[in-house]
Amino acid sequence: MPTLPWTVPNTPPPATEVHVFASRFETRTLGDALRFLVRTPRVWRQVSRAPGAYGATLKAEPFKRTFWTLSAWESPAALKDFARSGPHVPTSRGLAPRMRDAKFATWTVSSDELPLTWEEARRHLT
Repeated sequence: MPTLPWTVPNTPPPATEVHVFASRFETRTLGDALRFLVRTPRVWRQVSRAPGAYGATLKAEPFKRTFWTLSAWESPAALKDFARSGPHVPTSRGLAPRMRDAKFATWTVSSDELPLTWEEARRHLT
């Protein structure tokens, strides 16, 4: 799966503070990477319709067993609402024991800085 392009479900107002979330997941096995890939479309549909989502992208490196997410949100509450609802709940719970490593980062930017880059996400995750 190639990198999914930056998708903008909701356009933020200009010069507004935006809450960014980035993650990096490394699965234990290639089979676990396949499970991650199979479950991705449902969660991607969910984020593309999520209230308060200002943008999201996903980078898959399945043969390295590594997946990256990067998203921008209206508020921490909007991100929590997304993470605690819909397909994300059973997907994250089902995949958690299959992860060798997981890293998360949050920060804020101005909406004028969207879309975000993978380089910025990597800086925050390392």
